[in-house]
Amino acid sequence: MKSPMLYAGRVAHIRHSPFRHRFDYRIWMLGIDLDRIDELAARSRLFCHNRFGIIAIRDKDHGFRDGSGLRGFVETALAGAGLAEYGAKIIFVATPAVLGFSFNPISFYFCHDGEGRLGAVLHQVKNTFGDQVGYVMPVTEGGGVIRQTAPKSMHVSPFFDMQGGYRFAFTPPGERFTVSIQYGAEVKRLTATMRLYARLYSDGALLRLLAQMPLTPMKVLAAIHWQALKIYMRGGKFHKIPADPHLAIVAGESE
Repeated sequence: MKSPMLYAGRVAHIRHSPFRHRFDYRIWMLGIDLDRIDELAARSRLFCHNRFGIIAIRDKDHGFRDGSGLRGFVETALAGAGLAEYGAKIIFVATPAVLGFSFNPISFYFCHDGEGRLGAVLHQVKNTFGDQVGYVMPVTEGGGVIRQTAPKSMHVSPFFDMQGGYRFAFTPPGERFTVSIQYGAEVKRLTATMRLYARLYSDGALLRLLAQMPLTPMKVLAAIHWQALKIYMRGGKFHKIPADPHLAIVAGESE
């Protein structure tokens, strides 16, 4: 992937149980080498790093969420999973903060070794209750669609319990970036898909995306709450947040 890149497209959610419910919305994301974020901020009039701006990546919104650097967060996760060699180059894909507001249901860290080989992916998932979990998983060589599995560790939707796990299938960010996440065990409970298409970063391209999809993080959060209300009105069973804490980083497997 050339870095930095802008990715724009649609996200869709399909709930298969206890009844079918589907919605989708438009989204855009930024893909960038973690080691080049400050370089982009220095040459862009719109993009900022760790300060307020029209568009910004703020370390406090990601990683450990304590303001520490994102590289350290990823390296810690990789080391804990025995994948430290893949911390040479890390491509971060997320929706930046817009006018100081940030919300990412999921962001990605694509981790490469010194020869540029993709060997691990860290998926950082956030819920609307302010919690998060990172799923770090190896990548099997061979290219094509990457398939990974992980146990469910964090309460995400109040209309699902903690049973089951996740199956990820995705293509690394390039000319396009596609992701499919299936939740469930013996019975499929939810499928989330993301289909995004790339364009080279420029301030002009970013302005066009802002005109087409203004205030994206706010709209995503509003859409999630609106759909939750609709599910509740249809009789969806509400599950409270579990009292037991979960691990910050959970190891998954490659299929």
